[in-house]
Amino acid sequence: MIDERDTAAIAAQLGREPRGVRRVAYRCPCGNPAVIETAPRLPDGTPFPTLFYLTCPKLASAIGTLEGGGMMRGMQARLADDPDLRAAYEAAHADYLRRRDEATKEEGVEPLPEGMQSAGGMPERVKCLHALIAHELAVPGVNPFGREGLAELPEWWRNGPCVCPGDAPSPDGPAAEDETTTHERPDQEGER
Repeated sequence: MIDERDTAAIAAQLGREPRGVRRVAYRCPCGNPAVIETAPRLPDGTPFPTLFYLTCPKLASAIGTLEGGGMMRGMQARLADDPDLRAAYEAAHADYLRRRDEATKEEGVEPLPEGMQSAGGMPERVKCLHALIAHELAVPGVNPFGREGLAELPEWWRNGPCVCPGDAPSPDGPAAEDETTTHERPDQEGER
């Protein structure tokens, strides 16, 4: 279950009311939710294959900078040439599908259509670093490309939280800031 304060923070981050939230899967060092676990189907029954959804706009902006810098092209090239990396990425894909199937059972909803993608292009492509890093933050040590991307991120939380939990959603969505320092992933306490 998710409390009202977290729901308000997520709504402010997204600029709209969140749908299908199961729990906070990762908290930013500032204390706000940064990754949520969503139900495999939205309340209206629409399939929603993204189990771990990134909500922090500062983090999303920082990841976008990595994507724009070409990080995924290098990852894709290595995926084709490194059998051990390919096996680890396939294991991350299997983990994602298993967790999503468990969520489907726990929610008591109809399973997603056969062959529905997992996230981020897994297991054959590196398509969305946001999804891969969200998976790694929610389940540390599982996603090799999520872990690599995370290690290259700046300290997105350094200048304070992206939102205050009482902030009302804006029609234009929250503004994101670009940070410039690098970090290793902080140890986190709390819900995952």
